[in-house]
Amino acid sequence: MRLTQHSNYAMRLLMYCALKPDQPVRLAEIAEAYDISCHHLNKIAQRLTHIGAIHAIRGRNGGIRLAKAPQDINVGDILRATEENLVIVECFAETTNTCPLISECKFRKLLQKALKAFLDVLDDCTLADLVSEPECLKPLLGLAEHMGSFIEQQEPPQCLH
Repeated sequence: MRLTQHSNYAMRLLMYCALKPDQPVRLAEIAEAYDISCHHLNKIAQRLTHIGAIHAIRGRNGGIRLAKAPQDINVGDILRATEENLVIVECFAETTNTCPLISECKFRKLLQKALKAFLDVLDDCTLADLVSEPECLKPLLGLAEHMGSFIEQQEPPQCLH
């Protein structure tokens, strides 16, 4: 199974916003931090706004920000909302299925169980879990203005988990 770039970038966008909770973030800033298309991020932001994960602030000092606290944004919900479908094999889509084994296929049942387990793991995680170590993530995204608390440390934080 492979998630689309749309879902991947949606999670990156949300993580970036969670790391800058006190101010609106411009899409161009996020695009530059991740070296991805601002146009593509705009489409993703529209989808995330539609599902209530972020809200847009218009005007000169505008941008986007989280519409909920990070602990209230469920990873499984975001991926379900941003993936076009979770049809990992033809027989999952009843309208296009041509497999004659569908009624007795153990492989299909195994894949259904695997997909459920995959989504269950994602449902147990929130955006807050993904950004629980901001001191490790911020330097990777060039968020220098938020790094002051550990720049003066002699050793960098240990972030391998």
